[in-house]
Amino acid sequence: MDADRTAGAWNALGDPSRRAIVECLAERPRAVGELAEALPISRPAVSQHLRVLKDAGLVAERVAGTRRIYRLNPAGVAALRDQLDTFWNRALAGYQDAVASPDDTEHSTVVEPGQEKS
Repeated sequence: MDADRTAGAWNALGDPSRRAIVECLAERPRAVGELAEALPISRPAVSQHLRVLKDAGLVAERVAGTRRIYRLNPAGVAALRDQLDTFWNRALAGYQDAVASPDDTEHSTVVEPGQEKS
């Protein structure tokens, strides 16, 4: 999954209804009607949210007779997880560096703009 698509996936998850759909699909694959029954939004709204999630690479579909069954796309979810792991590892490394070499800012004097340090 490329950087633009990963950014789109994070943006897609910014909507509470789409996060709720992802949570439902994490339990098991479902059709639009099943998702609409489980959520406080209409079938057309569920379909629109699924389109956004599909475009972002987070959801895949398969045809089963006259219905479409939606499931989480493992590759899309894995890409988000990899990115989150990268962020987390950077944060931990930064914290470890900060603890290992304390900043000297607690002993420095703050100089207001227009004043000279004496």
